[in-house]
Amino acid sequence: MNYSVAFFTILFKEIRRFTRIWPQTLLPPAITTALYFLIFGKLIGDRIGTVHGVSYMDYIVPGVILMSVISHSYSNVVSSFYSTKFQHHIEELLVAPVPNWVILTGYVCGGIARGGMVGCVVAAISMLFSPISVMHWGVTVAVLGLTATLFALAGFINAVFADSFDDISIIPNFVLTPLSYLGGVFYSLAMLPPVWQAIAQGNPILYMINAFRFGLIGVSDVDIMLAFEMTAGFIVFLSVFSLWLLHKGVGIKN
Repeated sequence: MNYSVAFFTILFKEIRRFTRIWPQTLLPPAITTALYFLIFGKLIGDRIGTVHGVSYMDYIVPGVILMSVISHSYSNVVSSFYSTKFQHHIEELLVAPVPNWVILTGYVCGGIARGGMVGCVVAAISMLFSPISVMHWGVTVAVLGLTATLFALAGFINAVFADSFDDISIIPNFVLTPLSYLGGVFYSLAMLPPVWQAIAQGNPILYMINAFRFGLIGVSDVDIMLAFEMTAGFIVFLSVFSLWLLHKGVGIKN
């Protein structure tokens, strides 16, 4: 059976939802990014000098872009799917002849669309401060797409388990944001003491940011293949878990 109509209906609904309220979804990351580049890149970066042979401003650009992609692909799915539960639209999806994988793919692609659009906005802002040319287009696009997919899936799982609007802000505030800041956005792994280097290597976001940095400016602290394998492994695991949650009706049929 062809489920393309169902898939594109969910996807267009998601895209229309965040583009309709663009002052709340696309404008804030542009302002925040400009402040990051002004404060960390210009005011502090000029005193730091170079990192791995590139200016500090160039070094932080990939991390800031991917950090925005992570937070917005996650927040788009968690807020949208939880609102569907809260407003009882989920019943319409559950009784419709639409497979669970189509529902999951529609919401995840909506998160990828917002993450990608925010990434483009942040990249455009970064060009005002640092005229970076992409060194490896394939790696850059692949890492951006895989990372957005991974965190869109994570946002979906958060929404399934959430019982209130407070629950959908706990993970982003207390887990996602700290891990992003500690994932090497503003520093190289080599700048940390040995103990903190070992601890930092347990942070999966470190691998994604460094792989994206390699794609943009050709610099990385980690093995690129390991970063791809780790991200793909998480995507497979979270996809299977999400489909199992939908199949069992956890958080949506009680």
